[in-house]
Amino acid sequence: MMNVRKSEERGLVELDWLKSRHTFSFGHYYDPKHMGYSVLRVINEDEVQPKGGFPTHGHRDMEIVSYVTHGGLEHKDSMGNGTVIKAGDVQRMTAGTGVTHSEFNTSHTQKVRFLQIWILPEKNGLKPGYEQIPFKSDQKRNTFCPIATRDGRNGSLTLHQDVAIYATLLDAESTLTYSPSQGRKTWIQVVEGDLLVGDETLKAGDGLAIENLPTLQISGISDCEFLTFDLP
Repeated sequence: MMNVRKSEERGLVELDWLKSRHTFSFGHYYDPKHMGYSVLRVINEDEVQPKGGFPTHGHRDMEIVSYVTHGGLEHKDSMGNGTVIKAGDVQRMTAGTGVTHSEFNTSHTQKVRFLQIWILPEKNGLKPGYEQIPFKSDQKRNTFCPIATRDGRNGSLTLHQDVAIYATLLDAESTLTYSPSQGRKTWIQVVEGDLLVGDETLKAGDGLAIENLPTLQISGISDCEFLTFDLP
């Protein structure tokens, strides 16, 4: 079974400094048919104007992953971290018992674009934590590169949940085969370009929920970038 979540059907928030597309219900956008998928609760595609950003605010009991595709995002939090998350970097913040943080575009001239991903943790009340890892394009080229996993394998971020996230840069006319374990769910989120998953054609911003399929053939229609979520 495959269900497409079309890019243009996502929730939309537009402010003078922010354009955000919500794959699932978030903030003022509510759709009872799209409340998440398995333990994947949020995928927001955020585009922040120069020097714009999110002032200090709080989170708790959530695994938050930021995947930056363009520009640089300045992060400061109550754990004492102060970093810039650049294109190619992936950040994981365990909100746990509670953290506050802010995120701002570091540029005076260029937009920053990133995916904000929330995953429900395996249990509440975890100790807050932070990780940030850069991934080179070659690591993601025509393969499923693990960027966040439960056991931190192959140099990936560590998640407090039975989830793996893979990043792929797939060349046009190249094909990969993905074989989820029995009983697992899969979500594919297209970041850039166009690809074919089975008989489904996907474009940037589209998502695809997949269940009960033993193998997936994924082909690049154009050069493309996408994330694959292995979910319980």
